[in-house]
Amino acid sequence: MSINHLHAELDLGANDVVEVTLTRQANAMLMDRPNYTSYVNGLGHSYFGGYATHSPTTLAPPRAGRWNLVIDLGGAPGTVSATYRVIPGAP
Repeated sequence: MSINHLHAELDLGANDVVEVTLTRQANAMLMDRPNYTSYVNGLGHSYFGGYATHSPTTLAPPRAGRWNLVIDLGGAPGTVSATYRVIPGAP
């Protein structure tokens, strides 16, 4: 099972913030690799973030590491475009 979504891999510090700008309301989520794999396969998964009702919206990782930024419409019809930027945090 493949889920239609936008995806980017990011190396984030524990205090970094990801600012996401969306063209419409959508899910904006950060996932580690195992949860992203489960997401792509249509299985249960955990994430940080959720349904963004305003743009830009910000996401903060709970710890430093490699993260998958995922944008999707949660099965709603239509399309969404997104841009992001990483705002470095304090060391």
